[in-house]
Amino acid sequence: MLATARQTGRLQKTDQYGLMAAVLEEALSDEEVRAVNRLLRSVQRGKVKITDES
Repeated sequence: MLATARQTGRLQKTDQYGLMAAVLEEALSDEEVRAVNRLLRSVQRGKVKITDES
């Protein structure tokens, strides 16, 4: 999911919430948390767009 979002420049809203929940629940390794944080920063910077489409 992370690689696909970075390649396509799109992330589904449900996936975004799932990633944020996984980080907050501490269900990910440190490396996975860093990857999710990079992706979420890309969203903040406008490099990846959030979409409702599937």
